Amino acid sequence: MWRRNIAVGAMIAAALMFAASAAPQSSPKFSKLTIEQLIDIKHPSNPVWSPDGKHVVFTWDRAGVANFYVANADGHGQPVAITSFPEGQVEGAFWNEDGDTVYFPHDGDLWQVPVTGGTPKPVWSKPNRGRDMVPSPDGKRVAFVRNSPTAAEGAQHGSDLIIRWLSDGTESTVTHNEVSIRGIVWSPDGASIAYTGGSKIIYHDESPPYSGAKLIYRISEYVRGQMYALRLAGNKPIAIGKPGEYGGLAWVDATHLVFDGESEDFKKYFIYIADAATGSTRAIHEIDEDKFWSIPDWGEAGAQPWPSPNGKWIAFLSDQDGWDHIYVMPASGGDAVQITKGHFEAWRPAWSHDSTRIAFDANVEDHPGDRVIGIARIGDDPARATITYITTSPGTNIEPRWSEGDGRIVYQHTDTRNSADLFAIGTNVGAQPVRLTDSMPAGIDRSKFVEPQFVHFPGPDGQQVPGWLFVPKNLDRTKKHPAIIWIHGDGVNQNYDGWHVQRNYAVYYSFHQYLLQQGYVVFAPDYRGSIGYGRDWRNGVYMDVGGKDAKDAWMSANYLKTLPYVDTDRIGVWGLSYGGFFTLIAMTDQPKLFRAGVDVAGVVDYVMYYSDPYHGDWTASRIGTPEQNPQVYANASPISHIDRLERPLLVLHGTSDVNVPYLESVWLIDEALKKGKGELLSYMMYPGEFHYFTRAHVLLDAWHRVDDFFAFHLQGRSKVSH
Repeated sequence: MWRRNIAVGAMIAAALMFAASAAPQSSPKFSKLTIEQLIDIKHPSNPVWSPDGKHVVFTWDRAGVANFYVANADGHGQPVAITSFPEGQVEGAFWNEDGDTVYFPHDGDLWQVPVTGGTPKPVWSKPNRGRDMVPSPDGKRVAFVRNSPTAAEGAQHGSDLIIRWLSDGTESTVTHNEVSIRGIVWSPDGASIAYTGGSKIIYHDESPPYSGAKLIYRISEYVRGQMYALRLAGNKPIAIGKPGEYGGLAWVDATHLVFDGESEDFKKYFIYIADAATGSTRAIHEIDEDKFWSIPDWGEAGAQPWPSPNGKWIAFLSDQDGWDHIYVMPASGGDAVQITKGHFEAWRPAWSHDSTRIAFDANVEDHPGDRVIGIARIGDDPARATITYITTSPGTNIEPRWSEGDGRIVYQHTDTRNSADLFAIGTNVGAQPVRLTDSMPAGIDRSKFVEPQFVHFPGPDGQQVPGWLFVPKNLDRTKKHPAIIWIHGDGVNQNYDGWHVQRNYAVYYSFHQYLLQQGYVVFAPDYRGSIGYGRDWRNGVYMDVGGKDAKDAWMSANYLKTLPYVDTDRIGVWGLSYGGFFTLIAMTDQPKLFRAGVDVAGVVDYVMYYSDPYHGDWTASRIGTPEQNPQVYANASPISHIDRLERPLLVLHGTSDVNVPYLESVWLIDEALKKGKGELLSYMMYPGEFHYFTRAHVLLDAWHRVDDFFAFHLQGRSKVSH
């Protein structure tokens, strides 16, 4: 049962209306889904309302190439492309006061383009370019960073913080840092700026024996900086708190900042308030954890804390009752009030401009793969807050953003027939959503998509593991069919009831729909450590990375064996990143369980991963250091057991991967060859590709390669017909 008190009839009607709006505009002649079609599915992000509420500018990404589009907020017409760059990403769009022009940074300069379309052009002609351009609250100025033009190659670049007027291009340098400046945040009155200065990246080059003396691998070490506040009227920067890395830096009002941090043992979480004039800092809230602070601060839940526009309140997330919920406390400190309650997780709170309401998204009790948009009406007293839910259609609705005047919200929606799209909706209960984008190519038959079934199966300790079962339509259940287990990455992530909300994983969901049309049964477990199921499930990896969580993943094969239409001798497994790590564990710990496996950029050894400067904190929060817990690290080292490999393994990795460095797969290949496993190993490296495959030529090759690999080993075909 859905926990939202919504009439069933109204829900059905809304669902039918949504399904109708989701249908393709035309009626093309459909054919079987192809990998080439998958590449054309776009992903929208970063919607920004125009000042008059009539338009929304957003980024639309196709295979790693992003451009800006403008959609009518009433849903009429198709979005209009206002840029057409042939490669790369765009971001940071903002509107002029009149709402007829969009500004955006590009190629080291600020550009402008009319909302009606036209040729984008630079706002001014300046010889010295900049980066990190951020508009002032009134939209009349931009702050940006300009690196020293005289620094020698490889030397440390100093940075200037520049303020430039949009009206005439007049600029002034307001401060300098000998190392770097980043993370610019304007104060609400536009009189001050906060930023982080002095952070830097140190490059370490190495050539391990197993890769050869002429191949150099660069490892990046991030050195944390110092937060500063700067009054633009001639004052010097004021250091805020101790040097180090903090999250969620934001202005509470014209004179105070808020940010958060964790203790060195990761068991305490703090919210701090700082005086911008003196730099003095005090903790106004503390949360103690038995294991580690694990609420995701990226992608899913979002960086916190969130001060209200009027400077009176601070919203934040806490899992003190076992679930991620929204809390509100006075900005001056004091008791926090829990706003949302129940066995669900509320994320991404967004204050209305008048500071009386918070929009958020939350999953649904017993439906962890669905999310709805809610509004908490705070008024002047959080203790008397009331909550309503304004979306009713099945699917995953996330990341609400208020229009000027707070009358409407734009949000992202996915479901079983639609990849990510943008919708707008009024803030009153009963308002109907309006579709702004349609990211699916017209030639794709959405009726052929397979809806997942939410199931559970016993894990290694008897705990019920949630998972998502996909069974091809019209499958002959009197026969045995091959199956593929997909293991999601990140650890702190999850599967959804339909397309994944993140582009990085949505491409995999798309590919699984293709595999289903090839006759495979597909299963996606949400092993312990996954989000969406409460704190205890998420923290179940504590001192056990690669232990019960990995068993949760590969034991889904035991569940598949209970299905009479699954061939127990033809089960494949694959995963990305953390899922690649689990794939390697599955293929070595259970060498006869899977017929074939695909590792996409997986971790091969957690001592190696911990030693990479970017990933020490993630690892140490869960399993300490290698010196503290050597046995835990030994268990989290599938490369140590590569001699147990008995079935074919395909390894895919990009050379520019910083999440899981490419060097890990190089070591894996070398070690497998030393153990005489070369005949079982296939490998493809992608030059210049990052962790999440994005570019069209890489996706085409990777998906065809995986398709052919599983077709040969699970279906006995030399090649899948495309």
